[in-house]
Amino acid sequence: MTYDTVINHGRWFDGTGAPSGYRHLGIRGGKVTAVSFEPLDEAGANVIDAEGKWVLPGLLDIHTHYDVEVLNGPGLSESVRHGVTTVMIGSCSLSTVHVDPEGAGDLFGRVEAIPRDHVIAALKHSKDWSSAREFVAALDRLPLGPNVFALIGHSDIRTAVMGLDRATRKNEKPTEAEQARMEEMLTEALDAGFAGMSAQQLLFDKVDGDVARSRTLPSTYAKQREYSKLNTVLRNRGRVLQAGPDPTSPLKTARFIASTVGWRRKKLKMSLLSAADLKAVPFLVHAFGPLGRILNKLGGDFRWQHLPVPFEVYADGIDLVIFEELGAGAEALHLRTQVERNELLKDEAYRRRFRKEYDRNLTPRVWHRDFFDAEIVDSPDASVIGKTFGAVGDERGVHPVDAYLDMVVEHGTKLRWRTTISNHRPKYLDKLATEPAVQIGFSDAGAHLRNMAFYNMGLRMLRRVHDAERAGQPFMTLEHAVHRLTGELADWYGVDAGHLREGDRADLVVIDPRHLNATLDEYHEEEVSQYGGLSRMVNRNDAAVSAVFVAGQQVIADGRPTETLGTERTGRFLRAAEQATA
Repeated sequence: MTYDTVINHGRWFDGTGAPSGYRHLGIRGGKVTAVSFEPLDEAGANVIDAEGKWVLPGLLDIHTHYDVEVLNGPGLSESVRHGVTTVMIGSCSLSTVHVDPEGAGDLFGRVEAIPRDHVIAALKHSKDWSSAREFVAALDRLPLGPNVFALIGHSDIRTAVMGLDRATRKNEKPTEAEQARMEEMLTEALDAGFAGMSAQQLLFDKVDGDVARSRTLPSTYAKQREYSKLNTVLRNRGRVLQAGPDPTSPLKTARFIASTVGWRRKKLKMSLLSAADLKAVPFLVHAFGPLGRILNKLGGDFRWQHLPVPFEVYADGIDLVIFEELGAGAEALHLRTQVERNELLKDEAYRRRFRKEYDRNLTPRVWHRDFFDAEIVDSPDASVIGKTFGAVGDERGVHPVDAYLDMVVEHGTKLRWRTTISNHRPKYLDKLATEPAVQIGFSDAGAHLRNMAFYNMGLRMLRRVHDAERAGQPFMTLEHAVHRLTGELADWYGVDAGHLREGDRADLVVIDPRHLNATLDEYHEEEVSQYGGLSRMVNRNDAAVSAVFVAGQQVIADGRPTETLGTERTGRFLRAAEQATA
């Protein structure tokens, strides 16, 4: 038998959690056709020497915002170069299936920090669909690099049916006809192969533009009846609800989470954001595992999403979504120009409000609100680089908030700083990574372009597992870690991915474990052509990934994209399978 590609003597993981072993893999016609103890015929084949390396299924990223970038940059190389061969779009109630270009700009621009004008331009240029089925067909016409699967966004369909203004008003609810149309749109999406629907209850996700500027996303205005009817559609089809809870309302969150439980009805598959070891609420990390296990024992099918690395964020001036949870921060972000913002930031009454909210430590929050834990990494004033805003405040004899606001007024977006919000304690990262009710995901790839870069989160998790194993203190096996990043996710969402056995599609990554090292954490930036040359944070640790294949085509060689990536269609839209529910 001849092969298109032969991968020799790598440590092979099949994605099921089964024991790994050294094998030779043969690929032909986009499929794995041989997994052999013995060497294979190399005649005419592309031969990959995997001696000392790992060969595993391509990783899945179950939480991205590539909905816009995929249209003009379908290779999605930032993810693929780190071993990701399947991505999910449509997270956080946002998708581009039904909403018009301006509406998409308003929904994505502020909450996901994707330049609004470029969202609008991309949709105006590319959008030739008006239904979920046509959207899938449009994706399949693109030269996709990785495979794509999708959720339909609740804010998308709500905006399309009610209009953005009505969809973001507390006293408005859908008419019977509008409710029926949303259920019809959801059903159409599931028929087209969407994995489910995403919703949002988090109240610091704000809308951009003029129509509903600074209101929360449309999904947050839905009442229980609206959700119940949409959830019924998902229950009956065994599809997924992805959602973000409202931490300011424990009762509302509890009611929302409880909807996963079946009892006298079918259970609802639910993936909730987000399991994290928050600095702001350190005891909360102990609740995620037990709560998930209880819900599943009661008859639910519940998972938390979890970023398996420290949640380090960067900001230019005050442009960071965490400020949306402060009334004073949202007030500043409501203003479009630096001139307007500066006038506000200099106002003493405004500063008093900001200081009061900053010092209010008992309110539910994501950001720990500690400017002594916020390091300045770049500034026109070189004397402050490497210091925290708190330290600068001490030097100047002012409150940390005033030190921060003074520098924002003086330097604007040229003031760059960073802080770590969560996942800072390794022992709890290890604990969350092993919890059965926790899914590994939440990279936010394609969003918050100047704020974070977690494209290589899977590699960083594998490094942590490998390091612990070599130190004689393992907290999980490598086989289990690979399963968590691949087959476990694919099976739960019902898509054909995440496995590397004979007969499986040849989506795979070859990793050199010798380079799973500190380079994974280094800071890098690169311009994004489809966003007007915006410089975004990326990951660059090319030596860790020797090769990536999608459908048998090599798209990464020695950490770098091949000519195939983004020019030839290697990935495809993955249609979710119908799943039986009790």
